[in-house]
Order: sequence, then C-alpha cells, then structure tokens
Amino acid sequence: MTRRDPFIERDLAAIVSEKLPWSALFGKNILITGAAGFIGGYLVDTLAFLNERHPDAAIGIRALGRNLEKMACRFAHLAGRADFQAVIQDVTQPWATDQPIDFIIHAASPASPKYYLATPVDTALANALGTHHLLELARRTGARLLFLSSGTVYGQNTIGNDEIDETDFGTLDPLDPRACYGEGKRFGETLCAGYARQFGLHASIARISHTYGPGLELDDGRVFTDFIADLLADRDIHIKSDGMDTRPFCHISDLVTGLFLILLRGMPGEAYNVGSTEELSMLDLARLLLDISGKSERRILLNTGIDTVQLNPAPRSSGHFDIGRIKRLGWAPKVAPAEGFRMLYQHFETRQHEHRA
Repeated sequence: MTRRDPFIERDLAAIVSEKLPWSALFGKNILITGAAGFIGGYLVDTLAFLNERHPDAAIGIRALGRNLEKMACRFAHLAGRADFQAVIQDVTQPWATDQPIDFIIHAASPASPKYYLATPVDTALANALGTHHLLELARRTGARLLFLSSGTVYGQNTIGNDEIDETDFGTLDPLDPRACYGEGKRFGETLCAGYARQFGLHASIARISHTYGPGLELDDGRVFTDFIADLLADRDIHIKSDGMDTRPFCHISDLVTGLFLILLRGMPGEAYNVGSTEELSMLDLARLLLDISGKSERRILLNTGIDTVQLNPAPRSSGHFDIGRIKRLGWAPKVAPAEGFRMLYQHFETRQHEHRA
C-alpha cells in the first residue's frame, strides 16, 4: 500500500490528539464532498487515521469527488480498505443511494481564484445546487451537516472593525468576477439556515479564512505557493502588488480540528469563524519564507506586473476574524505562522528532492 505523506501524517497525529468528542463519530457513516481537494482530503485522512488509532472506531468513510484520476491518486494509501469508499460523482447531481449517512461535510468547491475565476458557473453551482442536494440527503437520512463557507461572504469591510464577527457584513458586487465564489457561499449559507428553521435540520456553517499546509500543489495559484515555487526554483520572490496587503493564515491542522468541533458541537443554522487572528502582510510573508529557505542571495521584488487574477484583485484585508464564537466551543489556533510555514517549506523541499531522485 502507498504510504501517506509523512508531513500530513504528523498533522493527523496532532489533530486526533485534541480533546474533541471523537467517539461521537465511532460506528457512523460520514460523507465528505470535495474529497480530492486540500481540505476535503485532510478530513478524509483524519477519519481514516482515527480508525487506525482506535480499532473499535469503525467509521465508514464516503469520499465524494468528480475526478476518478485525482481521487485514485489522492487516496492511493487507502485503496482496498474496508472503511473507505470512493464515490465518483459531481456534487451538483442528486445523491442517489440507500446507504445510511450520519454526518455530511460539504467541502466541494474551487477555493483558489486561479480556479474559480476560470469556472464561475461550476463554482456557484457547487455551493448553491450542491448544497441543496446535500441538505435534501440530510433530510432523508437524518444526518447532521456542516457547510464549509468562507470569509468572502463578508464582502468589503465597510464597517471599519479590526475584528470581523459573524454579523459584520459589508458590500459584495454580484457582477464582480470573484462573486461566483462569495455569492455561492452566501446562498449555501442561506439554504443551511433555511433548512434548519423550516425542517429542523442540524446544519452548521464554518467560515474559513486563508488556510495553508501540506497537500497543495506548487502551481495552486495561492500567494504562498507562488513564493515557495520561486525559492525552490532559485528565483527572486515576485510580489505583484506593493506587498502591504495582509491575510490571516490558518494552518490546516488547526482548521480541521475546528471543523470537526463545529460538526459535533455547533448549533444548527449558526455560522462560526474559523481562522487565525494574526495577520501577515505579503511582504512579511515573503521575508519569512526567504528566511526559512536560507537563500539570502535571493531578493523580494515588488509590483512585478499583473495576471488574469490580479486584473480582478481581492480587496485588501481590513480586519481579521473575531473567533469568540468558536472559542466558546473550545477551539483556538495553535500553530504559529513561523512554524507552520517552516513545515510547509520543508514539505515542498522534500517533494522536490524525491522527484529529482
């Protein structure tokens, strides 16, 4: 059997060591959509790791993805296991099965501007129509559902708060090229709240901030993978802006812990911010990665031009998440950016050496 990536393995050990009510998942069947994606893949691996650590867990894992090749590659280490079932299906199609489902986590959606700007209709439908189909599945099976939303639902911060709580909404232009993602997430949230009120469904929402960690590709299009790709190729770091934009980066292990906590303890129809309260400017992130790489001869170049994504840039961050609501459930981020990005750089560096061997 193919071995799991050791960097992911280390994260999984940290996740399952957290004091969550993991036993509530034992003996249950759990559907993860977007399983071949960054976050969805971690959710699947966490459940598989729980089964490995607890022989009596008997968690049934249903991993949904629409691309057979990507699913086979991502979960080669789980092939042949009795607790794992890969389901090849587009989330925008109705779920037709008689299998019992106890929990659903909807993680299917392009999350990088590189992808959702290229497929705006697919992106909007995954979050709107896909969410509808899964909520109907939850109605039929009595499953508890968690919808993975995003901080983009807050739109432009017109309030001026440094901390954005779950009620601080600004403006969002529905005709902006990026709106396929933010408006899709907003409508998915509205459906979750509506099903909770009208049908008594236990549907909760996680609003996710910028997440990083092993499991992404270097050509993913996110700013930190671009910076790492530059360094591994012995290039100067290119920042397409003035570097003053800030982002609150949350490590994937912290995020996954928060998601399972909301799934198990969150209130129906409620949204929870899940993210870091510590912001980094793009310039500071570049400096951090440059220091981690040890390539002091490399430079950081600002305002190096624009590409398709930059033609429709994301607004400058003007605040970070207020995480008071999820802290009351018992969660707080633990991985500092300096340590998290050091591990991420080592992950990509190790992969580069393995490919050259």
